[in-house]
Amino acid sequence: MAKRTQIVCIHEGKKDSVDLVFANAFLKTCDPGWLRPYATGKAHFEGCGSKSELLQRFPQELKKCIAAGSDTTLIVLADIDDKLKNGEELKKAYWETAQEAGITREMFDKAVFIFPKDRIENWIQYLSTGVTDENTEGPRVKNNRVARDKARLLAEKCRQPRQTKETFPPSLEWSCRNWKSLVERMG
Repeated sequence: MAKRTQIVCIHEGKKDSVDLVFANAFLKTCDPGWLRPYATGKAHFEGCGSKSELLQRFPQELKKCIAAGSDTTLIVLADIDDKLKNGEELKKAYWETAQEAGITREMFDKAVFIFPKDRIENWIQYLSTGVTDENTEGPRVKNNRVARDKARLLAEKCRQPRQTKETFPPSLEWSCRNWKSLVERMG
């Protein structure tokens, strides 16, 4: 495994989405020593349109990252629809699409999945108030500064061992475990 990596983050929507602002602020604040920045920032973000377009593009994007060498890591940022129970169900859909494209389990396991339930606004609501209901959509965030500030707060929480028995919303807990697995791999 490489000692440093660049991050390519594929996501739903456009380049100015709240999700993108949140992810970029999180990476900037975490600022892990093993992260090799792009010329334009901490990561390269690639908007892929709808959920289904993102799912279909995943195999080719993963193959591109693997071809670039062990110094490139693919992060997938996508919302878990209310039709799905959790991140594992959505990850299974990505695995099925990957298999159809000839991706092996070893290749697939190099990707990092960050899946907020319903929308990233639920995480922002949790970080703002301490509570959220992932079975309903959190209130829309219209100010990118709010998304940025809450991402910074989350990054600070991730940097330190949990002092309390704080319970994250399930999709945030699941996504944090995936992020920490990358941190451990790069360790």
